Amino acid sequence: MSKVKYYYDAETLSYKKIEEKASKKFGRIFLFALSSILVGFIGLIFLLNTSIINTPKELSLEREVRNFRLQYELLDKKMQQIEKVLANIEDRDNSIYRVYFEANPIPEEQRRAGFGGLNRYQSLEGYQNSDLIINTTKHMDIIQKQLVVQSKSLDEIAKMAADREELLAAIPAIQPVANENLKRMASGYGWRSDPFTKVRKRHWGMDFSAPKGTPIYATGNGKVIRADNRASGFGKHVRIDHGFGYVTIYAHMTEYNVRRGQTVKRGDIIGFVGSTGRSQAPHLHYEVWKDRKRINPINFYYGNLSPEEFQILLRNASQENQSLD
Repeated sequence: MSKVKYYYDAETLSYKKIEEKASKKFGRIFLFALSSILVGFIGLIFLLNTSIINTPKELSLEREVRNFRLQYELLDKKMQQIEKVLANIEDRDNSIYRVYFEANPIPEEQRRAGFGGLNRYQSLEGYQNSDLIINTTKHMDIIQKQLVVQSKSLDEIAKMAADREELLAAIPAIQPVANENLKRMASGYGWRSDPFTKVRKRHWGMDFSAPKGTPIYATGNGKVIRADNRASGFGKHVRIDHGFGYVTIYAHMTEYNVRRGQTVKRGDIIGFVGSTGRSQAPHLHYEVWKDRKRINPINFYYGNLSPEEFQILLRNASQENQSLD
């Protein structure tokens, strides 16, 4: 309740009530209202610059930040699952695929190599959730690099698989004369008695005794590089380049069934048994070369002989007898 004031009127010798002018009263009310608004505004500014009160925009941004943080955490968990799957593929790549194709495993340091040079994540620093964002980005970069390494490895394995298929078809893997046409396995690889000089000398192939005109088969896929009688002692002979360092020689033929430059497949008839050149009787002299060195053909008959037939052939080939050429 407002305080009532009085003044003493000397003329009437009495106290009279002081009546406040309307303009002064209005001015006082106006000043109070203005000061209240000013104080309220200053208080609002202060509160808006603290964490006590957030604007609708700030509340919206805060919700977005929380959602982004949740999405990053979910993304990080998904990447951990991807890493587990990738690690399993890498393990199979090193311990199965590369072992099968006789290739060296990819070193762990190559698969896990980091990124050198300048700070790749400097632009992501200085924010409230910088650590989470930087760690997730690093995680993604590492997985991406691992995927690139693994992708190149699988490309290499695919090429090795294609090469292996071609290699398996090219390796001399069958007997050049069928068993049913053989009279006997006349002589094997190693030291033998020369049929003409009777001197013990090195025999670089295997002699298959068979009737004249017996078919001779290519022992692997390849290309005929010679079909002539210009090699000393071989008479009419054929040479096939199988690739991968393998070359086979078929000597003492009576007749050719191929020509130089012709492509042949395993099992194709390339000629017929004869006794041309330095030969004592109709037979096929057969040699296998690997990387320009002669090797024992006995190791290359797994394609068409049973284990029992191979054991018989091995026993006959190991006898140090007289060769036919």
